[in-house]
Amino acid sequence: MSRGLAAALIVAGLAGAPAAAQSLAASAVAPPAPPGLPSAIPGLGGPFHLVDHTGTPRSDADYRGRFMLVTFGYTACPDLCPLQLEKMAAALDTLAPAIAGKVAPLFVSIDPAHDTPEHLAEYVAAFHPAIIGLTGSPAQVGAVVRAYRVHVAVAAKAAGSSEGAIDHTGFFYLMGPDGGFLSLIMADASADEIAARVRKYAGS
Repeated sequence: MSRGLAAALIVAGLAGAPAAAQSLAASAVAPPAPPGLPSAIPGLGGPFHLVDHTGTPRSDADYRGRFMLVTFGYTACPDLCPLQLEKMAAALDTLAPAIAGKVAPLFVSIDPAHDTPEHLAEYVAAFHPAIIGLTGSPAQVGAVVRAYRVHVAVAAKAAGSSEGAIDHTGFFYLMGPDGGFLSLIMADASADEIAARVRKYAGS
């Protein structure tokens, strides 16, 4: 969930947050630079070792030869994540089948304490059969968060809530068949804009 990345989140809220989320928030770094800079952002992305929503261990090497379209979130997110996955699904359906088949759409959970493979399987299936949910240990997820420079922070607990919500950036990252970074797609991009970015690199 995103509430404005700066004003709505307070450090005091970390005190009562889940340990895994606190760990990710502590390791988070500034979000990537916006478009307008050179397309190759040094060091953005990198190797990962996670588990997919079927319980199968996965690494970035499993997706070599395909374009990874990566976004981050968590299944309890009430607004941003469902919107981003809806747009990812619509973008996939907009692409020609031959192009869509070159894309590995990845949803990486930033809440490993709650987002088990079984939970992710039910969640991503609600959006598109091609979307792959990924989770792992807090250390594994934290490494991916750092590699992709994802902003993660835990909000103060709302009245009546046992845990704080997790605030995070909603960018889409397009990675090439060799695993290297190609393009950063803004969180407010439409499905058509996402599809157009994929076509730019994967063909029409």
